[in-house]
Amino acid sequence: MIKIIHTGDVHIGMEFKSASFSSEFARKRRNEIKETFMKIVSRAGEIQADLLLISGDLFEDEYITIGELKEINNSFSKISSTKVIMIAGNHDPIINDKSYYNLIDWSNNVYIMNTNTEKITFEELNVDIYGLSWNKKEIKDNLFNDIEVENSDRINILLAHGDIYQKSNYLPIDKDNLKSKNFDYVALGHIHKHNFIEPDIAYCGSPEPLDFGETGVHGIIEGSISKDKIDVEFLPFSKRQFVGLDVTVEDDMTIEDIIENIRLIVSDYDFKNLYRFNLKGIRDKDILFDTQYIKERVEEYVIYAEIIDNTTPDYDLDKLKQENENNVIGKYIEYMERQNIQDEISKLALYEGIEALLSEKVN
Repeated sequence: MIKIIHTGDVHIGMEFKSASFSSEFARKRRNEIKETFMKIVSRAGEIQADLLLISGDLFEDEYITIGELKEINNSFSKISSTKVIMIAGNHDPIINDKSYYNLIDWSNNVYIMNTNTEKITFEELNVDIYGLSWNKKEIKDNLFNDIEVENSDRINILLAHGDIYQKSNYLPIDKDNLKSKNFDYVALGHIHKHNFIEPDIAYCGSPEPLDFGETGVHGIIEGSISKDKIDVEFLPFSKRQFVGLDVTVEDDMTIEDIIENIRLIVSDYDFKNLYRFNLKGIRDKDILFDTQYIKERVEEYVIYAEIIDNTTPDYDLDKLKQENENNVIGKYIEYMERQNIQDEISKLALYEGIEALLSEKVN
């Protein structure tokens, strides 16, 4: 039996240039990503893991520094009894000798798989590890179609960075073909949401979420593997989560009412998380919400907030119908009125339709 930690998609060095973070907060998140990875390495030492598997995209090759790589390597050297096996992904490919993977002398317990499918054997663990590193930004072919386990008496692990969900340009992997190969564990990377495709085929996900498209819990996979049994599980590990929440607005609400509603909502959540609040519902047509002001007030309660205004104005239907009796807007209102709309969802749909038609009329 061997103990493993499976991680990947760490993206150390990420600059968050497309995020709406301030430069100060972007710097903070960059450091937190590295901090979380260092804790993962420490965790491997604490549990005396035999293997630390890193399934690609350890860093951003566009932004990583030699100093950061040396810090990472120093942390690996402190867990000398754990073997660290890495592959490069599409964000940190080994394109040539100037790849960052080739610019430092790695600790003796670190193994970086090359850009052709290879096998690394650890006799003392009775383990064979298969895998390959990326050597470009896109790989359109399934490079694992013809891979075969050479010794079924060993614990056989595949380390892969690719897409098992669809035939994409990021090393598409055929699930059924992969299952037929009889690996004892397949450590996948590239998809940032953790998922057990099968009990023995798993995406670890990114240990720290990177944007609001990555809500939910993030962490690592940890456990033990033998020829007879696999016992691995997801372990939450991130410092923060991205959280998206809807806030329902009514037409008689003020900005202060909205801020108070948000305060009550976040009282059930963690201050340290990053929040995006989606304002929805119907508002007074003459009231415009200052989302920047709401953001500033809400950040008295949470470390970071985004406010998205998706509310719909409460229109004077009789006046609008009269002003547009001979065009599509008037006919649309008449049609919807004949449907005898009573519930809030249908009313909201009516107003959203009017808003879209009015926008087209203006344009």
